[in-house]
Amino acid sequence: MNTLPNPADRKTVVVLLAMCLPLALSACASASADVNPTQASSVIPAPTQPPSALATAPASLPPGTQSWVLASDGNQASYRVREQLANRSLPSDAVGTTTNVSGKLALGADGQPIPAASSFSVDLTGLRSDAGGRDRYVRQNTLQTDSYPKAEFTPKTVQGLPSPLPTSGKVTFELIGDLTIHGVTKPATWNVTADVKGQELTGAATTTFTFSDFGMQVPRVFVVLSVEDKIQLEYDFRLVPASSGS
Repeated sequence: MNTLPNPADRKTVVVLLAMCLPLALSACASASADVNPTQASSVIPAPTQPPSALATAPASLPPGTQSWVLASDGNQASYRVREQLANRSLPSDAVGTTTNVSGKLALGADGQPIPAASSFSVDLTGLRSDAGGRDRYVRQNTLQTDSYPKAEFTPKTVQGLPSPLPTSGKVTFELIGDLTIHGVTKPATWNVTADVKGQELTGAATTTFTFSDFGMQVPRVFVVLSVEDKIQLEYDFRLVPASSGS
């Protein structure tokens, strides 16, 4: 007949269990650490690319697209305004220029721009003419570059450009799209003359508008007798295939 251990024996059993339990847990942890990583990976699949990364991947351009970016040199934007200075007998052109231009152009297989992949931007804060006083006035009062530092153009259609584009020679065409200056966006047509050399495009583009078209005031300074209410924007460009960018 079994008898219950006396209280002293029960106390001994509890002490032994308390001593053995940590050792058993430690042995189990050590055994799990020795599992081959290859075996572990077969049980738990490796993480895949997160959905957020897939969602932000850029969409590819349609087949037959030709795309260009600005070359590292040969790009300059300018404004030209006719003015009559008080100390001169004849009118002259006020011209401000900057090389702070960025952009890209993509033409689809039909020869038309792809707006989502085509844009040009000019940093107006970098415009410089032959007179520092004029530059400060234009930045602060006319363009108000503290609030509107950039001029931007998004091409939408082209007229007169051969398709497919020739590999050499001069081409003239009109590039039509949306021009944003001084916080105002309006349609604009650029008259473009380009020289095609292989896949490189060089040339000049011009467009004109009035000060009021974009909510700007005609400059009025005591040293300037008159300013013609017409601004001509000029862009001398050099575009290279998007794959090279040199």
